Amino acid sequence: MSDQQKIDTDDLQTDDVDSDIETDAVEVDTEVVADETDETDGTDDTDEEDVDDAVEGDDARVERLEGEGDIAADYLEGLLDIADLDGDLDMDVEGDRASVSIVGADLQQLVGVNGEVLEALQELTRLAVYRETGERSRLMLDISGHRATRRAKLEALAEERIAEVRASGEDVSLAPMTSFERKVVHDVVTAAGLISESEGVEPRRFVVIRPA
Repeated sequence: MSDQQKIDTDDLQTDDVDSDIETDAVEVDTEVVADETDETDGTDDTDEEDVDDAVEGDDARVERLEGEGDIAADYLEGLLDIADLDGDLDMDVEGDRASVSIVGADLQQLVGVNGEVLEALQELTRLAVYRETGERSRLMLDISGHRATRRAKLEALAEERIAEVRASGEDVSLAPMTSFERKVVHDVVTAAGLISESEGVEPRRFVVIRPA
């Protein structure tokens, strides 16, 4: 075999290695985003988020979150065009996360049963933001006011269960919920001065309310 042939073979092997590395990098990126949790109750908070909030100024934080909203809006507009659906997009910053809402006359198919399609679209949108920024996103997506309506119902349910705990002095467990739904319940329980924790494994993770 000539020297030229040896060089060409080595180049091909190097290209194969580079291709493997790029493939592994894509798989790792996907796994990082998929493993992140949206829930921020007392049992699932991370010190890393607290440090990030402390060192980042308000103006920089808002600018970063607005940027996430812009990326998400572009991504969602593309999805709406592909699905041939009409919808108006509203972007906002709510606390420590970007918020994007799609409002339209007939978008129930994008919500799905118990919001399952909405949850999937939210994760895809967060992944799109991650691809652009290299940082995980806690962006919240709502479609046709589904989350707002669900939030009101959950807050009322949490108040009822809090009353039961106070009356009986015993723990009360709620039905399995999504991370968004659990967060709503945790907030109501904390405001009432009681204790709540998430237990179980996804997708059957649930909230337990305990006396203070």
